[in-house]
Amino acid sequence: MEYFIQQLINGLTLGSIYGLVAIGYTMVYGIIGMINFAHGDIFMLGGFAALIVFLILTSFFAGIPVALLLLVMLIVGMLMTGLWNWTIERVAYRPLRGSFRLAPLITAIGMSITLSNFIQVTQGPRNKPIPQLVTDVYHIGAITISLKQLIIVAVTSALLFAFWYIVNKTPLGRAQRATEQDRKMAALLGVDVDRTISVTFVMGAALAAVAGSMYLMYYGVSNFNDGFIPGVKAFTAAVLGGIGSLPGAVLGGLMIGLIESLWSAYFTIAYKDVATFVILAFVLIFKPTGILGRPEVEKV
Repeated sequence: MEYFIQQLINGLTLGSIYGLVAIGYTMVYGIIGMINFAHGDIFMLGGFAALIVFLILTSFFAGIPVALLLLVMLIVGMLMTGLWNWTIERVAYRPLRGSFRLAPLITAIGMSITLSNFIQVTQGPRNKPIPQLVTDVYHIGAITISLKQLIIVAVTSALLFAFWYIVNKTPLGRAQRATEQDRKMAALLGVDVDRTISVTFVMGAALAAVAGSMYLMYYGVSNFNDGFIPGVKAFTAAVLGGIGSLPGAVLGGLMIGLIESLWSAYFTIAYKDVATFVILAFVLIFKPTGILGRPEVEKV
């Protein structure tokens, strides 16, 4: 029983990271109806931004407190990835907004490859390790909970609440929901649609940066290829939970994390990804919109 609970804790931690990235996918899809396949690489950029900040600060300020170091890593990562995603939306996606549906999709895949190769060329293809930033561990009987696991779950919960509040209780959230329902009507009613979409991209990138920093803190290593597999799994989480639903994205991320953790613990680890996608297929067969998704209404 203790082993099972331990795997639940590990799965919730990993699922929290997937959930943060999945929120970015679901926000962009909800507001403009496209899948930003470069979002996984934005997650990877967030990890590298945090890594660079770590190397600079520890070189000049050897005794800097870990809490302050993590905070600066998060803030700089959010600013950098927000700027990247704003630029991508402005340069690569906005000119194609009125084009046929495959054009933004192909462009998103191209941006993903570009970002991955850019980091490979500038930072090198090898893994970039860092020392463990948070080493505190708590024991409850045979169950082990690390402080970094608690930090990841707490940060995910706080950000989910903050973004739920923004989307549902603020003027920006009302503009986002209006743009999601009908862009033309929202523009006629005075909503700055272009600005709202750009802000949505920046918000998604900020969440991806937090996830990238948490990933770096948890695993202690960063690589130029880190955006692909976690990005695909986060997209899977968004679809599983119901793409377009913020709670659904987090729920899907937690489910993916739990499936991976429990499968790796009780079966062969080689098939954990297969198990994830098989379960996704079964869910979509019986509930095509995802667990918390709503059917789209065709406007005529």
